[in-house]
Amino acid sequence: MSAPTLLLVEDTPSLQLVYQSVLRSAGHAVRCAGDAASGLAAFKAILPPVVLLDLMLPDRDGLDLMRDFLTLRPETRVIVITANGSINKAVAAMRAGAHEFLVKPFDEQRFLAAVDNALSGTASAGAAAEPPRQPQAPGDFIGASEPMRQVYAKIRSVSRSMATVFITGESGTGKELCAQAVHDLSSRADAPFVPLNCGAIPSELLESEVFGHVKGSFTGALSDKPGAAAAADGGTLFLDEICELDPNLQTKLLRFLQTSTIQPVGATRPRKVNVRIVCATNRDPLQEVRRGRFREDLYYRLHVVPIHMPPLRERGEDVVTIAEAALARFAREEGRRFQALDPEVKAIFRRLDWPGNVRQLLNVIRHVVVLNDGPAVTRAMLPIELHHQIEEPLPSTDPAPPPRVPLEGLVGRTLAEIERLVIEETIARHGGSVPKAARVLDVSPSTLYRKIEAWQARG
Repeated sequence: MSAPTLLLVEDTPSLQLVYQSVLRSAGHAVRCAGDAASGLAAFKAILPPVVLLDLMLPDRDGLDLMRDFLTLRPETRVIVITANGSINKAVAAMRAGAHEFLVKPFDEQRFLAAVDNALSGTASAGAAAEPPRQPQAPGDFIGASEPMRQVYAKIRSVSRSMATVFITGESGTGKELCAQAVHDLSSRADAPFVPLNCGAIPSELLESEVFGHVKGSFTGALSDKPGAAAAADGGTLFLDEICELDPNLQTKLLRFLQTSTIQPVGATRPRKVNVRIVCATNRDPLQEVRRGRFREDLYYRLHVVPIHMPPLRERGEDVVTIAEAALARFAREEGRRFQALDPEVKAIFRRLDWPGNVRQLLNVIRHVVVLNDGPAVTRAMLPIELHHQIEEPLPSTDPAPPPRVPLEGLVGRTLAEIERLVIEETIARHGGSVPKAARVLDVSPSTLYRKIEAWQARG
């Protein structure tokens, strides 16, 4: 007896080709469609037992199409596929009758296991024959490296609780994505998720941004403002770069965490709010406590469930997976013909240090797509600043010990002068790279940029 024919509805030609090849290599017969109209026609013709359905189609919402499929043949099992990682969309699909959902990109094993489970009719039947599944990436995350699988497992575990989450990691590693995923998987998913970057707001305005103000409380307060804490009532307040908080505001934040009440600037009475706190920093928070820059009691109040976002250089093959997913997305947005990365480019990406992490990688791919066209990304298309990093000699296996820093030239100088000398010398020793110097000095690159701008302004 021949194998039943599966239906694949996917509008991206490159992905359609990949999915089709994987399915056929596993012994499945498959028919493909690139839009909702042709997908519906194909469904009526073959009445497939399993449909793999992209929810983002050019001519119609995939969720509506799925409902038509299940009306025509209720026993068909639909595996929905989404590229935006929207948990709410996936949940809606499951409620509407979907058998399972996958978030692009996913590995071959996960893909085939989902198909086999759908064909068998029970999740347990497939699970007995398949090796243990790796945790699926939540939200908008891409990658299946071991460090990220650990992150995914933590996100799923902590999302079910009310515990405060403290996310650490270098700039560009996806700390806000992590916070959003915690919120989307929680019981608060339908309530607001309010992000606030504590390092991007002047300290004199930060209290008003967090707790709000009343009209006339200070010059420029022309109307009442609720503040981020009130806006997040019932949901999640994400405080990014928490270690940048002014000490006075740290005290007020601690009081807020202890009492669950806020008092807007100029208000005479506090009000209760129901908010879950998720915070993040690119610094070592415990080191900030030891240096006296972050309250110890606030640290222990916030540092309940820590999640560390690994840098891109520690994520192995994820760098290529992310780059390929970004290439497909940006090519579609910009109307380009890119379909793949040249093998040499993949090798380069694996080798690079990526000081800006995922954010830097996405910027590189966007740069390439905007200024070039496919079908493949070649070395010559990469930004010029990346070429400089490519040509850098590999580090010695037996590096010489760092030279001893003489103190004679520092004695008698102010701490501010010493700080400037150390920062400038560190940047110079790392080829002018501020991100590399920041990692050595254990500060954020934004901190160094602000200091450099201040020095230039003073002349």
